[in-house]
Amino acid sequence: MPKSFFGSTALDNAMAGFTAGAVTTLCLHPLDLIKTRFQVDETIQRKHRFGTTFIMMKKIVLKHQFIGLYRGVTPNLAGATASWGFYFYFYDLIKRRMADGDKISKLSPFQHLTASAEAGAITAFFTNPFWVVKTRMCVTDRTDPGAYKGLFDGLYQIAKYEGVKGLYKGMIPALFGTSHGALQFMAYEELKKWRFKINPEKEKNRDKLNNLEYLLTAAASKTFATIITYPYQVVRARLQNQRVAIKYTGVTDTIKKVYKAESILGFYKGLAPNVIRVLPGTCTTFLVYENMSAFFRKHARYE
Repeated sequence: MPKSFFGSTALDNAMAGFTAGAVTTLCLHPLDLIKTRFQVDETIQRKHRFGTTFIMMKKIVLKHQFIGLYRGVTPNLAGATASWGFYFYFYDLIKRRMADGDKISKLSPFQHLTASAEAGAITAFFTNPFWVVKTRMCVTDRTDPGAYKGLFDGLYQIAKYEGVKGLYKGMIPALFGTSHGALQFMAYEELKKWRFKINPEKEKNRDKLNNLEYLLTAAASKTFATIITYPYQVVRARLQNQRVAIKYTGVTDTIKKVYKAESILGFYKGLAPNVIRVLPGTCTTFLVYENMSAFFRKHARYE
């Protein structure tokens, strides 16, 4: 068994993921807020101009000051930290189960894809309620009628007026979204293996990739996954934003209506702020995660 800091490598990975999720969310929540508002925007005649993201940010700051950019940060922080914590915890457990005593580095791309998808599905189940509240808070101002005051108020109101079912709106596209994480982690693991392969010295000590290499690897894998899977995020946001009035009856219905009214471009609304956010966000997350993991391995207390 490899050495660990908290008693198991899965817990080490969970804590590294928890920390990475918190740091990334606090730094980049404003861009997440703008992305979400674009995703639920059903305006057909919107002019797609470069800089629209920053124009919207300016309007929010003028109306609500800087704090307005952090509307919905509490459920986002809860969701992100829980998601990355759960994800890395289960991802490590599943990989070690697949390795069955062998080196994890010898897992195939398909095994990485499968392990990531399984970890993502489990994580989505536990964290979906946080994302529903986060979506609804991000698309409303705190002064709007019926706007949630915070995470717990949102969870309470949804449970009270929509039942448990309301907490799991958007769950199906969220499960589709596990394909995004699966593709990203497969690409990330394979790029790291490729880097070790062309430099055998790095294979001897897996903490020796430098921060720039981690950043480039994370950015490349995230871009690959985002281009392929972004439309599911729009579908999920539309479903999660619904309250009492139901405009979309399900995933298929949402896809049909968005395509009919907004064409294929409707599935890529919010892509610009998403790309602006996810690349530095992913780089920050993986950089913090890898460095925290390296710290835990270096200061391991348990055999």
